[in-house]
Amino acid sequence: MEQYVFVRLHALQGEESAVKEALRGVTGPSREDAGCVSFHTFRWMRDRRLYFIHSRWLDEAAFQAHAGLPHTASFLERVDTLPDQPRDATRTEMIG
Repeated sequence: MEQYVFVRLHALQGEESAVKEALRGVTGPSREDAGCVSFHTFRWMRDRRLYFIHSRWLDEAAFQAHAGLPHTASFLERVDTLPDQPRDATRTEMIG
């Protein structure tokens, strides 16, 4: 069953560029991961410190493989020092 993952990151004041660069750095490699259907990053227009990742995976195994890859681990290590609130990740399935 396909999985859709939504991640929310709110950057510390002054760390917006660092979050944006970290997202740019992980996007390309993640799109190449086996089982990645799509991987996109966004920034909210009303709060320039609020970023989102939306990714789609063929199944749980594909997402778990992605989670264990070096580019993902490196991204998480870097980006988890930049938000002013905990990273929020939600894995979902489509219902309609």
